[in-house]
Amino acid sequence: MNYVTLNNGVKMPILGYGVYQVTPEECERCVLDAIEAGYRSIDTAQAYQNEEGVGNAIEKCGIPREELFITTKVWISNAGFEKAKASIEESLRKLKTDYIDLLLIHQPFGDYYGTYRAMEEAYKEGKIKAIGVSNFYPDRLIDICQFTEITPAVNQVETHPFNQQAQAHEIMEKYKVQHESWGPFAEGRKDMFTNPVISEIAAKYNKSVAQVILRYLTQNNVVVIPKSTHKERMIENISVFDFELTEEDKKAIKSLDEAESAFFSHYDPQTVEFLTGLGK
Repeated sequence: MNYVTLNNGVKMPILGYGVYQVTPEECERCVLDAIEAGYRSIDTAQAYQNEEGVGNAIEKCGIPREELFITTKVWISNAGFEKAKASIEESLRKLKTDYIDLLLIHQPFGDYYGTYRAMEEAYKEGKIKAIGVSNFYPDRLIDICQFTEITPAVNQVETHPFNQQAQAHEIMEKYKVQHESWGPFAEGRKDMFTNPVISEIAAKYNKSVAQVILRYLTQNNVVVIPKSTHKERMIENISVFDFELTEEDKKAIKSLDEAESAFFSHYDPQTVEFLTGLGK
């Protein structure tokens, strides 16, 4: 496994296992399968409603806690200092752990400055090893970097071949914030898995399209957390460090960038109304 070093010195696996849309009922089994397949980084969130499944797997997997890297996220309904503080304790309880390796603000809405202060406090108390944000576009990322005591260690944003976040990546590098991708396959939208450019590169290395995508992102220093409920796919997704894309390959994939979301924009009023409505 390759690692990145966060701005506070913490080492984070560059490839982990995400449990978004994994049901609470099958989460424990999936995480145990992922750990058995070699994953050591697991990404969950309060909003996924499966932290307990992750916690059960952590307890049963037999891997020392210090060898695992666990990420969760504070949801909008828990925004603000007091609510976030209480939610952190609840996440620790559900995850059955004394500390969280990485805690992110899930969405840039509500009193996220209050949330961040609660996270800074928990960080100083040793309950969290690193803190960061998710879905913070460059303007909001710059704002929070300028006005917080502890610079976010990570920003998790939609990143895949059709939306490569080039400008955002530059801003993150400037502020020493690690770029992390959610949706590296765009959930297969826009015919991602049959794209002729990526398919041709995949055939050259005898790899799958998914493996080429993950290798492209990791070679560009982007952390990835692909999700699958199938163990054979988990194994495939983690098997991406035995080949390397050439500059020509990377240039070809870079040309696919449409610089727009395959899902939704946090600048769209209807999206903001929908997400903030979930926080009430």
